[in-house]
Amino acid sequence: MSTVTIFSTPKPFSDPHINVIQRNAIQSWKSLGDQVEIILIGDESGLKDTASDLGVQYIPEVERNQQKTPLVHSVFDQARQASTHEILMYLNADIILLPECLPIISRVDQLEENYLLVGRRWDLNITWEIDFLSDWIAEMERLLVQEGKLRASSAMDYFVFPRHLYQEIPPFAIGRAGWDNWMIYYAHQQRWRIIDVTPSLRVIHQNHDYSHLPEGKSHYDLEESYQNVVLSGGMATMYDLLDVNLTLKEGRVRRKRLSLLRFLRKMERLVIPDEQIGWRWSLTRFLRRSRRKISKTGWVND
Repeated sequence: MSTVTIFSTPKPFSDPHINVIQRNAIQSWKSLGDQVEIILIGDESGLKDTASDLGVQYIPEVERNQQKTPLVHSVFDQARQASTHEILMYLNADIILLPECLPIISRVDQLEENYLLVGRRWDLNITWEIDFLSDWIAEMERLLVQEGKLRASSAMDYFVFPRHLYQEIPPFAIGRAGWDNWMIYYAHQQRWRIIDVTPSLRVIHQNHDYSHLPEGKSHYDLEESYQNVVLSGGMATMYDLLDVNLTLKEGRVRRKRLSLLRFLRKMERLVIPDEQIGWRWSLTRFLRRSRRKISKTGWVND
């Protein structure tokens, strides 16, 4: 089975709930066994002590922007240099992984050379410290069935790729909108195989508020997110899973069927302008609103 380096940039551990869910996430990664190494990057409050306590690698040095937010290219470079494995997996520090993760990555790695694995997440309300000495996997699976909510195609919290890819990344602010969309756009431009593994891989996002962000705003509303979009090349680069044509299902990589949501997204890509003005922007907004309305009905599978 392929070995994987998991890396992340946790938030400060000063908030009690953030502390709990980030420790839950990191311990779930550790439970995958010796096939993974874990690297936590940044010097946020409590990170060094948590890394020491959980026995994972810690790298405090990372480039930051004027707002002191870590930069994506620096995080990826640090992970690549420290990694001893050929496969890298970046994910947010509130994501719980289940044992199905490694066999899926290994399967694709055997089939593909240059690839990007992405997928949607499942949201759960978790406020307690998970007991990893118990049958915690069965408990997570039960909660997924009873309470889990599969998020839309724009909710991308992890990326898996060979370490020789993504060596040139703009100075995006991490934890802000836009850079994750660029990851898919760039892979598309490079003609790498982009595979949506949602049907095969369940990742659990532990819900939280945005009190860790300036003024408690969602990251979509921050100036750094707008800067990320500019750095990426504009709204036309804001790809998500609707722009991914391949999926992994039942152990096979296959083409996605053309759903209504994916059709509307294709139309949107054809008309989206460089600037948010004029009839093309009005049509773009109409198509986007239509997609969101259809998504809320729950009857169309994207």
